[in-house]
Amino acid sequence: MSGPLSGLLVADFSRILAGPYATMLLADLGAEVVKVEAPGGDDTRSWQPPVRDGISTYYLAVNRNKRSIALDLKDPDDLAVARELAHRADVLVENFRPGGLARFGLDYPTLAAANAGLIYASISGFGSGPKGAALPGYDLIVQAISGLMSLTGSPDGEPFRAGISVFDVMAGMHATIGVLAALNARHETGLGQHVEVNLLSSALSGLVNQSSAYVAGGVVPTRMGNSHPSLFPYEPLPCSDGDLIITAGNNGQFRKLVEVLGVPGLADDPRFDRNEKRTANRAVLRPLLVERLSTRTTAEWFPEIIAAGVPCGPINSIDGGVAFATEIGLDPVVTVGSTPTVRNPITFSATQAEYRLPPPSLDEHGAELRAWLTGKETTE
Repeated sequence: MSGPLSGLLVADFSRILAGPYATMLLADLGAEVVKVEAPGGDDTRSWQPPVRDGISTYYLAVNRNKRSIALDLKDPDDLAVARELAHRADVLVENFRPGGLARFGLDYPTLAAANAGLIYASISGFGSGPKGAALPGYDLIVQAISGLMSLTGSPDGEPFRAGISVFDVMAGMHATIGVLAALNARHETGLGQHVEVNLLSSALSGLVNQSSAYVAGGVVPTRMGNSHPSLFPYEPLPCSDGDLIITAGNNGQFRKLVEVLGVPGLADDPRFDRNEKRTANRAVLRPLLVERLSTRTTAEWFPEIIAAGVPCGPINSIDGGVAFATEIGLDPVVTVGSTPTVRNPITFSATQAEYRLPPPSLDEHGAELRAWLTGKETTE
């Protein structure tokens, strides 16, 4: 069956990660996405290693189900093609510096005058205001400025970045949500609108309980390593051969945990009978749990603790994560053409995600797209 967004045309003027991730999600759901690249190509084409068949795996991660056309917006003919694409599109996604496309007549007010139904999504680092627009937006900078790095790492160590560009991904998802909401509004009004997302706002929203601790509670959170500020146990705990993540998020789960560990009395100990007490007395409780856990391996404890109804898990490398997802039937890898990619995470009961096209080579579809957009299609 066709995907839920079949029939929509998306003009993708974005590059790197946040925008391409958003447009890939739309493409997976059935939208026709045209990736507009500068003649030199998306920067991530050269972000290597690692590679597959000489192609950057970074680029491969976020560009399936798209058609590529290389356009030099400074060239009048190419610019005319870009404008025609924007005039036909249902959605346009861009992550130029705020206002950067205005000099080409590809800004929202100009395009909306000719295409009133256009959903125009802009992704920036710090918004389009006078001060934010001047700042270049890179995920690492936002991890630093937002406060995330102040929360990541050991309490007595240096701040660390997250292992992925977490706010690029988050902003891409927020942009996708905004596009879908604007498309729904278009059903009622017939009109498109300008959707704006910036990495810093996505970051502050995505910091959830940590940003709320400050804005609602006046508390500035600090690094706690792998510990949680409001829950215990909710962290790695050592077994005889390594650490096991254990998350007893409520009193019932804690009771089940201590029962399977063979120390059921801890659940009724007045120092530990409620979460806030366990959190306050973690320095006393942790050694008692570790004493029991250290008698067996992670592989021995994992199935028993899970069977008892307590969330837990080993600390895997990426290969282990993919293997575990495969083992439990999530089928995390789909091969598009000859390129293995990670499956879209959304499952529908009727209109499934589609995997039609592998990530395109630069300008792979340029000739056919130019012919279609200029009306110079040929017939054999």
